[in-house]
Amino acid sequence: MASIKSKIELNVELDENRVPETLHWTAEDGGITNQEAKAMMLSVWDSKTQEMLRIDLWTKDMPVDEMKVFFHQTLVAMSNTFNRATQDEKMTATMKDFCDYFAEKLELNK
Repeated sequence: MASIKSKIELNVELDENRVPETLHWTAEDGGITNQEAKAMMLSVWDSKTQEMLRIDLWTKDMPVDEMKVFFHQTLVAMSNTFNRATQDEKMTATMKDFCDYFAEKLELNK
């Protein structure tokens, strides 16, 4: 049986100072074609070096209030993923408590 491949494409347009002006992404298997985004975080695990490699980008017109919400939602999603990957309910609850604290301190629930 042949393996199935899926492609995710990221396109970044930079200004003269190499600051992102636009971000677009395509994931045809997910029905996404050239979708605009204001920010992205990509983490990749290198098993050989036991290190995470990261790309964090945001456009220069990304509003700070939206960045705060983006971070909060990312933390919540990471908590959910951690739970699915490890089934560690105790640490998941601790992470979710931090997410609630983060939202409270940034006044995101108002």
